Amino acid sequence: MFTANDFIPSAYSQTIENGSFEWSAPSNIALVKYWGKKANQIPANPSVSFTLKNCKTITKLVFTKKNNSENFSFDLLFEGKPKEDFKPKIQKFFERIEQYLPFLKEYHFTIDTQNTFPHSSGIASSASGMAALAMNLMSLEKALNPEMSEKYFYQKASFLARLGSGSACRSVKGQIVAWGNHANIEGSSDEFGLEFPYSIHENFKKYQDTILLVDKGEKQVSSTVGHDLMHNHPFAEKRFAQAHKNLDKLINIFENGNLEAFIEIVESEALILHAMMMTSMPYFILMKPNTLEIINAIWKFRKATQIPVCFTLDAGANVHVLYPENVKDEVLQFIQKELVGYCQNAQYICDEIGEGATKINSFI
Repeated sequence: MFTANDFIPSAYSQTIENGSFEWSAPSNIALVKYWGKKANQIPANPSVSFTLKNCKTITKLVFTKKNNSENFSFDLLFEGKPKEDFKPKIQKFFERIEQYLPFLKEYHFTIDTQNTFPHSSGIASSASGMAALAMNLMSLEKALNPEMSEKYFYQKASFLARLGSGSACRSVKGQIVAWGNHANIEGSSDEFGLEFPYSIHENFKKYQDTILLVDKGEKQVSSTVGHDLMHNHPFAEKRFAQAHKNLDKLINIFENGNLEAFIEIVESEALILHAMMMTSMPYFILMKPNTLEIINAIWKFRKATQIPVCFTLDAGANVHVLYPENVKDEVLQFIQKELVGYCQNAQYICDEIGEGATKINSFI
């Protein structure tokens, strides 16, 4: 297993004047949530997530060697148009990762990014966006150092993505990804995400995630602020211990395929996440009335039909409806009949488990 020091390179064997790479990276949805972090984007507790397939960011990185290497130099485009308000976040990201990618100031970059999901849909794009950028930057480093192993490439990409957005480290590689030190997951690390190393039951293959867009507005409290409020939270330590226990349970559930136990863990984790928000100081609520209407409708439908459908939430009002592929038709019919009315402009997105980041093009 690599450590942060392993990601500080020595001299590169190649020189490259210009070129481009293009990668896509997906969003992900946590099953065991991480809420609260230490310095340098280190999680206060471990988490595990489903990698999504369709909700992704596509980023093209064009690079040209420059004469002056005193400062970072980059242009940022979102859907082909300059996006100045994104630039401070990229500047901060470059500052964090410079010691691990010492070539950054030697090039001018044009970063052209777009999302496959609707802009301002309420789906967090920082995970997919930072993962896609990290994959491009690692492609450049691999071109400068062709001897780099595949394992090093992906673990360092996840490590770098984490320094941009914590959950981005779970969007690099694998269908189910664990992040954070956990005693019973071999190779787990606070530094990067790890493709789940144990057996996964057929029940969880091609698992579906239909995302109900309840509220597409900007959250009144950002995730960054929410994480910080865990530092003095009265229930923080109990919560961190609980996450470890729930992750332990999921290891067995993924192996034995127990959907009833899976639902219990996933739904309770979603509600615990929001309970932490409601009991912090200052306290806040990100769920909306329609979020609760959807949750109650899912519970009623599951009880009436015995169909193993459940919900999870991210740090917002939108609802992720999770279910096995073999009940897809029944669940989509239920969503269209009973849940769409609770969505803003009747919008929802159908997604499923994916594999992680994918290279689209490279020219060097």
